[in-house]
Amino acid sequence: MTELIDPDWTTPAGLAEIREAVAASIDGWRPPVMWGVGITSASSTPDVEFPHVNGPTDGTTLSGVLVAKALGHDGSTATLDLTTEQLASVVEALSPAEACTEVHHPNLAAFRQLLGEAEDNPARSLVAVFVGDLDHPVGSEADGAMRAFALPHGECQ
Repeated sequence: MTELIDPDWTTPAGLAEIREAVAASIDGWRPPVMWGVGITSASSTPDVEFPHVNGPTDGTTLSGVLVAKALGHDGSTATLDLTTEQLASVVEALSPAEACTEVHHPNLAAFRQLLGEAEDNPARSLVAVFVGDLDHPVGSEADGAMRAFALPHGECQ
């Protein structure tokens, strides 16, 4: 993570400042309109489950920027494999944000859940999906599953 002098993890404004500093360190960063981290099914089906999706009305979150940073991704539409080590590093980097009790931290809770599931069953794998623009075509089954989970019927393209 990009180092800030005395980052303030206790306020929404401080978290926004941290988010902006990390985003500025990602070459070509463009905030996605939607993103999420999911896990494959324990079966041989291509299903991907998303415990939490950040949709078009959520704005870009610190957690999303940290996931993109861990993957070396610019926020454009893509489906990327995510290792448990990468997600664990995001959880470690994001954990201080819990000091800000004015906001909920659903991504952090989802990431911890996903880590536990992936560690308990190595046959399951993690995936990060970013949608740069809702007009972009669905690029993978995981992308389609995430959009279907987050968008009202008929908006998924």
